[in-house]
Amino acid sequence: MTTELKFDSYAYTRPDFDTYAEAFEGLVHDFAAASNAAAQEAAMDAISAHRKDYETMEVLCSIRNSINMKDEFYEKEQAYFDQTNPKYTDLVTKYYKELVKATYRDHLEAKYGKQLFKLAELSLKKFSPEILEDLQAENALSTEYSKLKATAEIEFKGKIYNLSSAQILKEDEDRATRKEANDKIFGFFEKNQATFERIFDDKVKLRHKMATTLGFENFVEMGYARMQRTDYSAADVAKFRSYVQKYIVPVASKIAERQQERLGLDTLQYYDLPYKFKGGNAQPKGEPDWIVDHATTMYNELSPETSKFFNHMLDNGLMDLVSRDGKSTGGYCTFIDNYESPFIFSNFNGTSHDIDVLTHEAGHAFQVYESRNFNVPEYHWPTHEACEIHSMSMEFFAWPWMEKFFEEKTDRYKYAHLAGSLAFLPYGVCVDHFQHEIYENPHWTPAERNAAWRRLEKLY
Repeated sequence: MTTELKFDSYAYTRPDFDTYAEAFEGLVHDFAAASNAAAQEAAMDAISAHRKDYETMEVLCSIRNSINMKDEFYEKEQAYFDQTNPKYTDLVTKYYKELVKATYRDHLEAKYGKQLFKLAELSLKKFSPEILEDLQAENALSTEYSKLKATAEIEFKGKIYNLSSAQILKEDEDRATRKEANDKIFGFFEKNQATFERIFDDKVKLRHKMATTLGFENFVEMGYARMQRTDYSAADVAKFRSYVQKYIVPVASKIAERQQERLGLDTLQYYDLPYKFKGGNAQPKGEPDWIVDHATTMYNELSPETSKFFNHMLDNGLMDLVSRDGKSTGGYCTFIDNYESPFIFSNFNGTSHDIDVLTHEAGHAFQVYESRNFNVPEYHWPTHEACEIHSMSMEFFAWPWMEKFFEEKTDRYKYAHLAGSLAFLPYGVCVDHFQHEIYENPHWTPAERNAAWRRLEKLY
């Protein structure tokens, strides 16, 4: 194991799943049959190491597929993992069944903590071999959706954009240009509406089928288990939504009213929302390499720990930041187990979001980099929502260095960033509320789902 190779040199080999599974089941047998606590702990370590081998290859494939979704080799490899990942989950589930009833559980809990066992017990609720083929179909739908968005070609004034690079057009100072750009972007979704709605409809019905097969009333509770929500329920989340509606929605509405006043508009239209200030939004003053240079200075100055982390990412080519043809949309951070290295993926497009996504994903990456030496894979990451504490905190830890990126428009950036963080809360709970409704009503038509979204959008 080494962490000093560059990402391009990380070796990928498709796992022979039958051979891998046979070895995995042998290790689980050793764990269950251990005659003392030390032997059971050693067997557990061996299982964790074996899991890292598979997960390293799966993550490498996923990264390289998302970097270029037109790459035929990794497209085929991703299709392979879409089929094998549920089988891998079956193997891990067999291990979890033995873990929760381990002979020396008290010893293991004392060393690794109770959270590992809570996560294992939650995982047992969300999988059975009966749903394996449905999981494979769900994976294929997710890959189809990602590829459809990645291959978008949006023509605007003689130039071709993808969904990521087109975002800067929404911030144009000319209102007619903003509207035309939005029409072009939404035109892609309108053109492909039937495909998007078919993928969504298929996924909702698949998830409902899986949930009922596992004994749930619908997918909601299964979804909570997938998101590792070990200590709060749908009732708690509903209460949170009500507080956001009562206290944050009025604030977000006031922020929008102030934007309308700043821009001198009679009405604030959907195509005005990304344009925050007359004279232009804060945008990075340099190209991507310039941004990375300033980010390096920032993380060198922030702390010795962030300096070591960011230079590791930089020196080993562990960031793919710039939008280009065929690249998947969005941004993410993942972890490559056997190289003990995070990987940051984003789509720089010339807007302030370039800085937001870099600092946000660096927050995830720094957390997992600091957790890289845990022997238990479950502890590389916190639970899903807890992960966002690290990423969103990093966005604000970076504030003292924002003048390096935005110069005289730094105050505009900080206002938009803070206002956007507040305004995100109603949007986030709107999405959550929508998910509850569609999974509680899995037989809704696409039109009924669209109507539900519009109703909730007005509410929040």
